[in-house]
Amino acid sequence: MNTSHASWKYKSTIGTTHLVYPGAVHSRFEHSLGVYWLAGEAIQKLKTYQGLELGIDPFDVQTVKIAGLLHDVGHGPFSHLFESEFLPRVLNGFKWAHEQMSAKLIDHIVDEHHIDVGSEMIKRVKEMVLASSEFAPPKCSEFALPKSVKEKQFLYDIVANGRNGIDVDKFDYIVRDSRACGLGCSFDFHRLMETMRVVGDEICYRAKDYLSIHKLFATRADLYRTVYTHSKVKAIELMVVDALLKANSYLEISSAIQDPSEYWKLDDTILKTIETAPDKELQESKDLILRIRRRNLYQFCNEYSVPKDKLEHFKNVTAKDIACSQKNGGVMLEEEDIAVSNARIDLTRGRQNPLESINFFKDYESEEKFAIPDDRVSHLLPTSYQDMIVRVYAKKPELVAAVSEAFENFQLKMYGLKAQVHATPKKKTRVSEVTFR
Repeated sequence: MNTSHASWKYKSTIGTTHLVYPGAVHSRFEHSLGVYWLAGEAIQKLKTYQGLELGIDPFDVQTVKIAGLLHDVGHGPFSHLFESEFLPRVLNGFKWAHEQMSAKLIDHIVDEHHIDVGSEMIKRVKEMVLASSEFAPPKCSEFALPKSVKEKQFLYDIVANGRNGIDVDKFDYIVRDSRACGLGCSFDFHRLMETMRVVGDEICYRAKDYLSIHKLFATRADLYRTVYTHSKVKAIELMVVDALLKANSYLEISSAIQDPSEYWKLDDTILKTIETAPDKELQESKDLILRIRRRNLYQFCNEYSVPKDKLEHFKNVTAKDIACSQKNGGVMLEEEDIAVSNARIDLTRGRQNPLESINFFKDYESEEKFAIPDDRVSHLLPTSYQDMIVRVYAKKPELVAAVSEAFENFQLKMYGLKAQVHATPKKKTRVSEVTFR
């Protein structure tokens, strides 16, 4: 935690969000400490209630806590922006995930600092970190580690739950991010941690807690809609991505993912490195960063929610799609004039209901686990579990009207109607102002 590799102190948990919500300045370090503590609390509660039955020993407790501490050590600069927005633009289809890098960094840190920890514990820690990713064993041959203790699969439900998505990682960031952004949070994870039990080698929940669990997923979706994909947050993210892309060929930023000994050096200070560098090769990136500092952001034009019946076969909208939808006459738009955000908001399982993957029990005397169809709980619960929000931005204020018109034309061509909610904005006249939200 206090080695020279602890660059997580300089990596924001929620990317550029602090530039819109000034209180959201917490780092990956703080979040990881929170998950470490909650992971310890969770396994201690299971040990208290079922310790003898489950055979939970000090080795298990320590392993789960270390996994909680190190689960996000592989995140890059500006959190998910690096992994989800920047790398796909430069890797040409090569799949990469921060969990994968976390596993590599754990090995690197242990070897580099000669940390006295057993190989069996490290192997299990990496399994737990990878449990919810597509690189989880045995899906990925690179990390095809046999499960260390077959009869204790419930341990892998605590930090990064690949079965149903209920884990202490979410418990921490949902509450932490809500508080930091000044939002209310009615979800109470303490209740779930106090009442959860292991049934059939899986962490299950009381049937009466169904709605509390639904609130967990609904609160997360609200955070995505209100905070993580806020229109101004996305505008800044798009500009940061463009700045990194323009600097990548000179600084070779993306090449660091091949080597943990170089990757750990990457953090949010990369923008300051670019901003203060004298190299003329970085001038375009520096200009973009200066625009962010001066609040001269990409201008929001409009947005729409993809119709429900089009979600299954939806393909991301591109700047080329919008540029090709302009009518003849007037300003001629190029792809480089337009930025597009395709924001997927769901309840962690795409178009599926995550509660269908969760097992419940009736009471503490029961040894039977079962799923609960949502229509047996309430008819007020949603029947659709995913939104796709398409937003379009003009990179220059004087192009807002032209981009907005092209965006309208694109919707008419795709759906036969204007799916956007807002009226097309008129051309904006920039005034010296600071608009936070």
